[in-house]
Amino acid sequence: MGKRSIKENKNIYFLTREEQGLTRLEASERTEGIITASRLEKIETEKIQPHPEDILALAKAYNKPSLIHHFCSHECAIGKIHRHDVHISSLSEIVLSTLSTLNTLNKEKDRLIEITEDGIISDDELEDFAMIANQLEKISITADTLNLWVSDTIASGKIDKEKFELIRNEKEV
Repeated sequence: MGKRSIKENKNIYFLTREEQGLTRLEASERTEGIITASRLEKIETEKIQPHPEDILALAKAYNKPSLIHHFCSHECAIGKIHRHDVHISSLSEIVLSTLSTLNTLNKEKDRLIEITEDGIISDDELEDFAMIANQLEKISITADTLNLWVSDTIASGKIDKEKFELIRNEKEV
């Protein structure tokens, strides 16, 4: 087994491999030849930018779907603009945040209807509209957080993926 690194400021790919207790060669083998040990070193030391297919391979090899979200929100040029930076929380925190935001929006729904019924947002409506838009953004972030939590929980084996997908697909409208 290789020596343990003493490098500071390790990136998420370096830290994840270390958490798995893998050498670069072992991690490379888990990617089924998609990433060489040499390429992995360059990704971990930030000498090169990883490609999306590198991240997909690492997420699968490490059984860590959150690597995909990290890449999309921190390294992809489009994702940096349009993707939320979410962090895995406990399920109870996610649910409480969702309910809190929904309660706030429920109180504001009549105001949203008033603001938008004419299709124009006037200057005197702008402040309320911005506040409501912020609440909707919180819902979006919370939904992303829940999806990330589900992916990681499935990856850890705490939820049966096939059963979950079957039930989810049955309940789609």
